[in-house]
Amino acid sequence: MAIYQLRSSDKTFPSPENADYDGLLAYGGDLSAERLLQAYNQGIFPWYSSNEPILWWSPNPRMVLFPGEVKVSKSMRKVLRDATLTVTYNTAFTEVILNCRRMKRTGQSGTWITDEMLEAYIELHEKGFAQSVEVWQDDELVGGLYGVDLEDKKVFCGESMFAKVSNASKIALISLSRKLEKKGYHLIDCQVHTNHLQSMGAREIPRSEFLNYLS
Repeated sequence: MAIYQLRSSDKTFPSPENADYDGLLAYGGDLSAERLLQAYNQGIFPWYSSNEPILWWSPNPRMVLFPGEVKVSKSMRKVLRDATLTVTYNTAFTEVILNCRRMKRTGQSGTWITDEMLEAYIELHEKGFAQSVEVWQDDELVGGLYGVDLEDKKVFCGESMFAKVSNASKIALISLSRKLEKKGYHLIDCQVHTNHLQSMGAREIPRSEFLNYLS
């Protein structure tokens, strides 16, 4: 199956159903706020390395977390009651994405959060679409996550998380899940399977089902 090439003049993406077996749908284009929002609203996201063109993905199945299904173990309940850790929202977006970029991850020699990606998501945040969750220990940022908030569709598209101390990213995800559940959100898009996300209650659903939440 040929991968679609996005040109600067293209205003729309091909259907996500045209993605290849691994979920790769298209390449090229740009990371303008307009294009990124169009992509997320169609169940598509960018993910590529610095030596690659911009790659656009829509995997099948899709890893999602329904807010009411987030798993909180007994040990995590104790951690959440720990008064030394506090959670804030959108107070340190740039610091969160920079920490996500710096994190060393198993099986990855570099980062997919390129300078271009960094600038694009900071712009999305400034426009009110990209959101962050911060976890603090005293005055130090020790964990967090960020993503794109499709408020009108009640879907939060998670992008990346980090932790400098044990359980900090879990606290961010649990806190976000509880907040979104109260606001009536359908799901948090986790994109692809990881054991960590599965342990938190995320599960895979067919891409078609995921797209129904966006339609």
